[in-house]
This record gives sequence, C-alpha cells and structure tokens, in this order.
Amino acid sequence: MTDFTPFQSLIGGVLIGISAIALMELHGRIAGMTGILSGVIPPITQDWPWRAAFLAGAIIGPLGYILAGNTVAFAVPVSMLALIIGGLIVGIGVTYSAGCTSGHGVCGMARLSPRSIVATVVFMIAAFATVFVIRHVIGG
Repeated sequence: MTDFTPFQSLIGGVLIGISAIALMELHGRIAGMTGILSGVIPPITQDWPWRAAFLAGAIIGPLGYILAGNTVAFAVPVSMLALIIGGLIVGIGVTYSAGCTSGHGVCGMARLSPRSIVATVVFMIAAFATVFVIRHVIGG
C-alpha cells in the first residue's frame, strides 16, 4: 500500500504546475512528457536541448530528493509482465489520444481545451474500469 503523503504531493503538484507554466512562457510549449520525450529520440528535433533539460530535471529532482536522505514509499503490487503490458497499452493510448496525461490533464485542462477535457475524462474512466476489473473481477 502506498503511503498517504499530502504535503509532499502538494509540493510536487505545485512544482509540476510551475514547470508547465515556465515551459509555456519561455518556449510556448505544452509540458506533455510524451511529446517532450519524442523530441529526444530519433528522429531528434532541433529543439532537443530544452527537451533533454526538462527530462533530466524530471530524473534529477527525485534522485536529489532520495540522495538528501528522504524516501519515496510506494508499492508495486503487480508482476513485471503486467507492468510491461500496461506500459504498452499506455503507449498505444497516448498515440491515439495525441498526448499523455500530463499534456492533456495538466496543461490542456488548464487551457480549457475541449479535446484535452475529453481525453482526460476517457483516461480516468479507463483507469477506474481497469482498477475495478483487476481488483474485483480478476481478483488481483
């Protein structure tokens, strides 16, 4: 079971919001992790330096938190195979929805984008249905 950490979650949410606003203000870009990642893997886009810096910050930030002596309590109650299958399904989903939860859910909804609102509602319904099926139908 994952620990309830409202203070850490609030700070994390604020930092995500600040980074999304800064990226929009400084580069005119949406902070969707899938879109950012797609620019640093072949074919690499010309604006890859800010993308690489953004991704490095997403890795270095939590790493610095852990190196400072803090812990991140979480549990993964599924097998590696389930994680791989889930990752593939998410990859297909972000392809068809033209974005991920960060792009649509954080940035798109903040801009009141109808497409992002619909995409986020679909993400949430799919998540609720998946949890229900895994926990109550399959029994995981």
